[in-house]
Amino acid sequence: MTTSLTTARDGSAGSTAARRPAGTGPKSRGRRLRTPLDPGPSIPLTLVTGLVLVYTLLPLAWLVVNATKDQEGLLGSFGLWFADDFDLWGNITRTLTYDDGVFVRWLLNTLLYVAAGAGGATVLAVLGGYALATYAFPGRKAVFAVVIGAVAVPGTALAVPTFLMFSKMGLTNTPWAVVIPSLISPFGLYLMWVFTAEAVPRELLEAARIDGSGELRTFLTIALPLLTPGTVTVLLFSMVATWNNYFLPLIMIKDPDWYPLTLGLNAWNAQAQTAGGEAVFDLIVTGSLLTVVPIVAVFLLLQRYWQSGLSAGSVKE
Repeated sequence: MTTSLTTARDGSAGSTAARRPAGTGPKSRGRRLRTPLDPGPSIPLTLVTGLVLVYTLLPLAWLVVNATKDQEGLLGSFGLWFADDFDLWGNITRTLTYDDGVFVRWLLNTLLYVAAGAGGATVLAVLGGYALATYAFPGRKAVFAVVIGAVAVPGTALAVPTFLMFSKMGLTNTPWAVVIPSLISPFGLYLMWVFTAEAVPRELLEAARIDGSGELRTFLTIALPLLTPGTVTVLLFSMVATWNNYFLPLIMIKDPDWYPLTLGLNAWNAQAQTAGGEAVFDLIVTGSLLTVVPIVAVFLLLQRYWQSGLSAGSVKE
């Protein structure tokens, strides 16, 4: 009796082991099966990612460290480590008050160019992209070809013709010379065109029109909320481009009172090379750090809207 029970148990265990898939035994329960879609960690990819991370963060770390040093510590200490005297707050105060607070004036100018230029470029890109993706009209393919061609033209190639045109119009050395060219964003228009075609269903617009909604109300209440991720993406790209714009203000603006931060910091840097000029390298480094902080803050605040639209149109129902 005992022998038969033992045999039955052994046979049952053997049949269970035979039915058990390979690799699912007790020793492999904690082991995760890998598939082509889930290949697991890759050492080469991890190393490349680490190098890219170091390449990206090293200049920012250098900027943060050296913004804490005075002029003597900046020139006489190791660049990637702090000096004996921590003078960050003193550097910030001197940067904001140097030369009657001209840095604050440059910062306000930059905010003006970004608000008017990047904000206006975003509005025009959203309106134009929505119209091109939603309405059919003669010459639509020609507009598409012009937009694609404009994306391929670098902005520096248009700087000199733009300067000549604005010079004849008497707009050089004014904020309009920076704001008006910044309103044109072919890449933003193309991005919103493609994003609208994927994110706004035609059936939803047709249903709103059947219910009696006008075109403006349909756009504001139905389409615009769906376009938020694309709008934020265009806004971020336009803000960064306008904030870091150097060449266009360089040829358009001669009055230091209308300099953006890029030209202002370059003027401080050139000041040390002129006869009798004062070297303010500590203020240049601190000013560069203060210039980076707003862009980083904007990215951190808006990234959730940006990430939510990265997969738009990737799954077709």
